[in-house]
Amino acid sequence: MFQNGYLKVRKLEEKDDHLLAKWLSDPSVLEFYEGRDNPFDLARVNKVFYAPQDVVDKCIVEFDSNEIGYIQFYQLDEETKKEYGYENEHVYGTDQFIGEVEYWNKGIGTLLVSSMVNFLMEHKKAARVVMDPQTRNTRAIKCYEKCGFKKVKLLPSRELHEGEYKDCWLMEYRE
Repeated sequence: MFQNGYLKVRKLEEKDDHLLAKWLSDPSVLEFYEGRDNPFDLARVNKVFYAPQDVVDKCIVEFDSNEIGYIQFYQLDEETKKEYGYENEHVYGTDQFIGEVEYWNKGIGTLLVSSMVNFLMEHKKAARVVMDPQTRNTRAIKCYEKCGFKKVKLLPSRELHEGEYKDCWLMEYRE
């Protein structure tokens, strides 16, 4: 896919299933991604992340040759573009997490998000890139704002997380 210094983003491979199962059973990661009441075992990882009909590009994030996280990107479908007000635009969304918590708060997330935005703008000709973090996920929101994302719309009760519907921000990056 691409590399930026010590950061490398590569396509998800079958052998990566154990990494996803490890990360997605860690309560620290699950606090904001999927929920602590919703851990993944190997069977669930294989069902969710390796579906053949999926239109999402799924990738592993490496830093200094260590596998540390996950990122996916996808073109928004027509229904979602209409909901967000992007009907005639080429818009991509991303979701990501750093699964190795010792790599948190070191600027790697900012490097990852800004590198992915550059990739999507240059190679996929995206007009905008969007994300929808939970409003309470202040660390992620600060990271995205550092990368040039702006909060554009509150999405009330957007995501079922740990038994409650949580508000999210629609955040966008555009040149």
